Amino acid sequence: MREVRIIAAKRSAIVPRHGAFDGLEAHEIAAPVIRDLIAQGRATGGAHIDAAEIDELILSNALGAGGNPARVAALAAGLPERIAGLTLDRQCAGGLDAIRLGAALIASNMAQVVIAGGAESYSRRPNRARRTDMPDGRTSYQPYERPPFAPWPHADPEMHHAAQTLAHDISKHDQDDWAIASHAKARAAAELMRAEITPINGLAHDPFARALTPRIALRAPLLCPEFGPSASVSAANTAVAADGAAFVLMVAGTHPAAREGVTYLGGATLGGDPGMPGLTPIAAINATLAASGLRAMDLDVAEIMEAYAVQAIACVRGAGLDPLITNLGGGALARGHPIGASGAINAVRLFSALHHRPRATGVAAIAAAGGIGTAILLGR
Repeated sequence: MREVRIIAAKRSAIVPRHGAFDGLEAHEIAAPVIRDLIAQGRATGGAHIDAAEIDELILSNALGAGGNPARVAALAAGLPERIAGLTLDRQCAGGLDAIRLGAALIASNMAQVVIAGGAESYSRRPNRARRTDMPDGRTSYQPYERPPFAPWPHADPEMHHAAQTLAHDISKHDQDDWAIASHAKARAAAELMRAEITPINGLAHDPFARALTPRIALRAPLLCPEFGPSASVSAANTAVAADGAAFVLMVAGTHPAAREGVTYLGGATLGGDPGMPGLTPIAAINATLAASGLRAMDLDVAEIMEAYAVQAIACVRGAGLDPLITNLGGGALARGHPIGASGAINAVRLFSALHHRPRATGVAAIAAAGGIGTAILLGR
């Protein structure tokens, strides 16, 4: 199996839905990032990487209308027509799974250069309706927000409810403190993060990060009022729906541009209890570390998805990660959650953190509805 290096990583700004990217389809957010990614790879890899060398584009998308958004994005980005594009949907985990699949193609000698990541337009997602055939021969169409993620309704909770279930030993104070810190870190790192952001519609920063305070957090509406006084998951400690795209440029370790890259050291995707999806990254992180011979204490950086503060806290604690090395530039609570792109955003953030360190190792991990967890390990 060949070594795999990531030599460039780029993302768009992450914008809450109906914001600056409201009129853009997913491929229109993805295409500028892909073009910028190739330019960055050419500049930092020390070799002339151009679009003609790309073997495949793998794109995660969860909310689109189907088809093959990867193909549309490839054409919109000006990649060669021979690139068919591969779209995958593993909901929130898809962005990291796209990178895992790209690494597998290169490691097995099926490709030399791959672009992998995700793109999502929450603002432009289509309306969905479920068909019901009536006894009298009429057909009824009922709109719905999401498909089922498990065949059993009792094991397919709404994500807010699943998050609240995790809060039995994590207080609202702890959740709000995590969210406040996420926003503070994102604001402090805003200038540094500009280097990883492709400007689109004139936007070159994440607009959602703000000076969140305990007073503001306390005023945020509870999202699970049926839990009564024990409810602690609120709008302040939950990531907002967002639009965005993120991709990495991967090459074989023998490629001339690989000299300056960050090494892909492995990863894992595992299923778990569909009723407790927030905990699934723990097993994926443990499996990834075990395969590499590393322990949590050996890591220098961690990027953990913050769909909910309670979920991030539970995963950090469960995997034995150090909170001080986690989400150094803030997380999804301070940016937003563009479902299919969120894992790739974590990977871009991890690449950026490692790229500024001469020797370091880091993990990125994310949970997905249905009880799925994915983790990847990168090293420099």
